[in-house]
Amino acid sequence: MKYCVVIMDGAAGWPLAERDNLSCLELASTPNLDAMAKEGRLGLGRTVPPGMEPSSACACMSVLGYDPQVYYRGRSAIEAKSMGIPVSPDEVVFRCNLVAVSDGRMLSYSSGHISTPEARQLIADIDKKLGNENIRFFPGVNYRHILKIRGHQDTLQAVCTPPHDITNQPVAGYLPKGPGSEFLRDLMSRSEEILRDHPVNTARKARGDIPATTIWLFWSSGQIPEMPSFLKVYGLKAAMTSGVDLLRGLASMADMTILDIPGVTDNLDNDFAGQVEGAVKALKEHDLAVIHVEAPDEAGHAGSVEQKVLAIEKIDSEILSRLRNWHEDELRVLVMPDHPTPIKIQTHNDEPVPFLLWGPGFKSNGAKRFSEKEAKYAGLLIDKGHAIMNYLLDKG
Repeated sequence: MKYCVVIMDGAAGWPLAERDNLSCLELASTPNLDAMAKEGRLGLGRTVPPGMEPSSACACMSVLGYDPQVYYRGRSAIEAKSMGIPVSPDEVVFRCNLVAVSDGRMLSYSSGHISTPEARQLIADIDKKLGNENIRFFPGVNYRHILKIRGHQDTLQAVCTPPHDITNQPVAGYLPKGPGSEFLRDLMSRSEEILRDHPVNTARKARGDIPATTIWLFWSSGQIPEMPSFLKVYGLKAAMTSGVDLLRGLASMADMTILDIPGVTDNLDNDFAGQVEGAVKALKEHDLAVIHVEAPDEAGHAGSVEQKVLAIEKIDSEILSRLRNWHEDELRVLVMPDHPTPIKIQTHNDEPVPFLLWGPGFKSNGAKRFSEKEAKYAGLLIDKGHAIMNYLLDKG
């Protein structure tokens, strides 16, 4: 038996009043996913334990079969691990977004989805001018980067707000607050002068693109706890493909093979077909492959119904069609979002998400298609989301 987990990041959401009260999952044309839902077992899973932040780090940890209440200690250190950045006991790491603030409002949490080469130039110059032996900036993917600080443990207590939570809102009330916040605000303020007339931003403005105006610091964490390997916990050799450092960090923590597949990105330019082919190829030497697709979540944060629907449709037509027509070893598939990213609020929430178990041994429980409503009607709720992995592997 082989296994595949497809994480449709942020694909779940709320009914849209302006679209006949249909969610993006319902608006999307998903013939493969719907056929699999009719054949398999549909339900709802709570991936974010009560009281925990509804981040992809917490939620995806659940999907991968690990209890966030045991292993989750913050997102930034997970991303740092993926990037090969060591974090010692006296160090703190922050996610460092390149954002665009205009007239005091958060214009773009991603600086108009700035490209990785452009962002690397900006972060390199910020590190050169603001960095020292105790402050280091590390470039990541697109707008997502890492700040590592030594000697300022109080910053762990600072209250910071993710920039995608405040799109189009005044930023003054959401700057870091509490212990260590003055230090963080000073770095953010000093970055503005570096970015103001930077050649990268000058070129972006000339093209009509959104420039990066400042860094935004949030999601602090210290060292992450050790997590047992997927092989040790579940007895299977696993691999993962993703376009973001966070998921590669989680894969590293679980000692999964990280697949380097050309064309895999965090948005609609992702090579969906290439991603699934790379995962299928990995199944020749692995028991389980995880395919994480970031594009629906990015569209949700951008508030774009059209892009979110298109991302879901691409997952269906280019990824799930391939898995549905698998004709080699027997294959079991788990498909689910990690969390909802409703268009209305353009950020995550902690509501349960629909999940689908398909393949040998999974009988229909009456679902007509894959959606939030159908999953609710199915009457199956798994309150501890990390237990869904046991159902997939028939260990529950």
